[in-house]
Order: sequence, then structure tokens, then C-alpha cells
Amino acid sequence: MKFSRTVALAIIAGSASAFTSTTPSTRASSLKMSETPFFTSDIAAALDKEIQYAPGKADTDFARKYGHLAGAQIRTVLDKEIQYAPGKADTDFARKYGHLAGAQIRTVGEAFKQFTDILGTPINALYKGICTDLVGSLHLIVVDARFQRDAVFSLGLVSSLNLVLKNYPEQDVAKRIKSAMIEAVGLNEADIDAEAAALEAWAQGMTKDDITNALKGEGDSPLSAIAKAAKDDQWWMYSRFFGIGLVRIMEIVGVEQDMSVAYDVMEEWVGKSMEKPFYTACSDSDLYFKTKGKLDMMETMMKEIEIREKKRMADRLEAKADMALRKAEKDAKLQEEEAKESSKETVP
Repeated sequence: MKFSRTVALAIIAGSASAFTSTTPSTRASSLKMSETPFFTSDIAAALDKEIQYAPGKADTDFARKYGHLAGAQIRTVLDKEIQYAPGKADTDFARKYGHLAGAQIRTVGEAFKQFTDILGTPINALYKGICTDLVGSLHLIVVDARFQRDAVFSLGLVSSLNLVLKNYPEQDVAKRIKSAMIEAVGLNEADIDAEAAALEAWAQGMTKDDITNALKGEGDSPLSAIAKAAKDDQWWMYSRFFGIGLVRIMEIVGVEQDMSVAYDVMEEWVGKSMEKPFYTACSDSDLYFKTKGKLDMMETMMKEIEIREKKRMADRLEAKADMALRKAEKDAKLQEEEAKESSKETVP
């Protein structure tokens, strides 16, 4: 027991001296684990770099190229954004159209409601979807502040409506649909028809090269005047019906009515002659021919249905005629037999 008590006291004394001793060797040995760094050198360097970060001062190619934009420029843009007022921006566009900021514009739904109210009759189920699309597209074009009606637009609008409605089952309703659609978007049908007819008449006898020169602004033709106005207007607005009007002019001057051919001509007329972006016009040209193909297929199908119905009607009429003929023959025989019987009864 004495031995055990002595060993225990020695251990306790040694442990206490390890924590209470002030000699360097003892302290170093007791705190040896604290000398091991918590982070590796790479992580420590990254953290130091992060703490010292300043916008635009990073040691990178991007910062060296664009670091001068940090700080003041961003604050300037933010201040400008905070002070923004519709139509009051310091730009040419705002100076030209800023007075229209806050104007009340009808929705597509309101335009379509007016169209149906003016029409006053249901639309054939086969044509309801395409008529809805036409009203919506035309309304969005017309309410754009940059929209300017011209003869090419009018020709395209008339050509589109004629293409869509040429096989409508009731042609009197088709005419009413056209009138209602034009009136519903705030245009005048008589003016549209007159402008389209005048441009068609002018294009008769022209060649593709004549149209190309006119779209460059050369000469004093109505098409040349339209091209000059478009070139002089920085904010000139292309519309789908303008593109279709050019497609109709292609047809008049003898350009092959093929999608790929029309694409190349559209690129030349809009891109090179008018010096305007042509991709949308070429896309609308493709859409026109695709739609025309579908409508031609619909026309063929409706004609086949009409032929079948006429044949069935003819068969029914023929069957009725045969029945009537057989009945007449039967009645004639019956009358003949009755006459014979009556003659026998009168013989003495």
C-alpha cells in the first residue's frame, strides 16, 4: 500500500510540474501540437488573397482588361436606372416616341371581340384558328408606334386574306370576315384595297431587276418612294404583311413561286436593295409558302369531299328515279289488268 501511494504521488507531482513549470523546454514540449498549422499553405494563401480583394484589382487577365470599369461606372448606371422615367430617356428613340409613353393600347382580346361583334356570325370551324391568328398579328402590328401603312403592306394584307378565304364555304361570309378584320384594327378597307390595286397595276409588265432598282430608291415609282422612306427612317418597322406584299410582287413579275427561290430574292430585295435586316422577311416568305401548301391541300380535300357528295347525291337521285319508274310501270300494269277485268264483266 505504501508503494502504491508513493507511485501515485509521484505521477501527480510530475503532471503538475508539466503545467506549472516556466522553463522553455517544458513549455515547448507541452504545447508541441499547437505548432502544426490548421490550414495548408495553399488554403491560407487563398484566404489571404480573398481578404485583400478589391473590385477590379484581381491578378487576372479579365481584371486587367475590364478592372477600370469597377466602381464609379456601376454606380452611375444604377443611379441612372433609379431616376428612370418612361419616355424620358436621353436617346433618339425616346425623343421621337417618348410622347406616347403611358398611352392606352387595346389588348388583342379587345380587338378580337370587336372583330366578332362587327362580323356578327360564327366562323367556320376550319377557319377559326387562322382567323384568330390573323386578327392578333394584325392588331399587334398596327398598334406599334413605328408602324407606317404603305402600299406594299396593303398588298400583302389583301393577298393574305384572299389566300386564306378563297375557298371559304360561304363567299358572302368570307367578304364580311375580311371587312370586319380590317375595321377591327382601325384600318379603312377602301384605302387598303385601293393601295393594293394601284401597286399591282404598276408592277404589271415589270421585271425582277426593275423591282430591285426600285427598292434601292431609284426612280420615281410608288415602290421607290416606299423604299426611300424606309431607308431614311432609322426606326422603320418591317411587318409580316410587308414581306407577303413583296412575295406577291415576285409572283406578278414572274419569279418562280418556290420557297428556296423566293428566299434568295427576298434576301436581295430587303437585305441588299433596302439595306434592312432580311432574316425575318425570309422566314415570313418560307411561312407563306408553307401555309399556302397547307391551304392548297385543304382546297384539294374539300373539292374531293364535294365531288364525293355530288356523286352520292346523284346516286340517291338515280335510285329515287328508278324506284319512281318501277312504281309507274307497276301502276300501269295494274291499271291495264283492271281494265281487262272490267271489260270481261261488261261482256253479255
